[in-house]
Amino acid sequence: MVNGFNPNSLRQALEIRAANDVIPYAGGTDLMIGEQHPGSYLFLHAVPELKRVYLEDGILHLGAGCTFTELLEHPLTPALLKEALSQIAAPAIRNEGTIGGNIGNGSAKADSALIFFVADASLKLESSTGTRILPIRDFYIGRKQLALHPDELITEVLLPLRWLDGYVYQKVAARKALAISRISFVGLLTLDNGVIAHCATAFGAVSDVVIRRPEIDSMLIGKSVEQVKAIRSDYLAAYDKAIVPTRGRVSSEYRKAVCLNLLLDFLNHYEI
Repeated sequence: MVNGFNPNSLRQALEIRAANDVIPYAGGTDLMIGEQHPGSYLFLHAVPELKRVYLEDGILHLGAGCTFTELLEHPLTPALLKEALSQIAAPAIRNEGTIGGNIGNGSAKADSALIFFVADASLKLESSTGTRILPIRDFYIGRKQLALHPDELITEVLLPLRWLDGYVYQKVAARKALAISRISFVGLLTLDNGVIAHCATAFGAVSDVVIRRPEIDSMLIGKSVEQVKAIRSDYLAAYDKAIVPTRGRVSSEYRKAVCLNLLLDFLNHYEI
């Protein structure tokens, strides 16, 4: 028999989290296919605060307990996030899996995490004693290693909506559905009167954490299309050095070549 707690408020959930060695359980789609966990579970499906979605000062607040399907159907969810969520597994998984669980799994293959990385999103982490706001890039320390305190829960994703309209998203997998990413890529680019106002890229399922290198992308920001064409090879060379794939089911050489091809396609899409 599975032991667990069933809080009906966030306050109650955080009090249980602080007082017990429990494993947070929302949709459970990752936990069910993984290794068995000893101890008790903290079931979060009945916590209403984790289901809230609201817009405040240009930041979209997404409750960590929102399922992929709920966000796909929500009018505030941006198109880029909907595209990524629509390619996660199958409807049955999307109906149960949550963004908090997708992030908390600690995998660089997480489809929603890739979008939150490229958008420079932050996470709201709460405990019974306080609240932290942490950039998602700082939350991932390594593979399956998170900057989450033992008494904390991920309660919200804070997603800036600026710059999300112009994007290229690609997921490379063994098949079209029910597939884990072999490589995933997203690039954001905004042109303002022929000048690049914003550029951000991210690569998933390549290294221990999602690759997001704003110092490289900044090479293009503030430059005209013609100026970017002149330094395009330098930009690609910088990413050639930055992308160091871990060993996996497919060779690191293949994954690096695909990453660079996806980056090249991204530039070609905008004719730069």
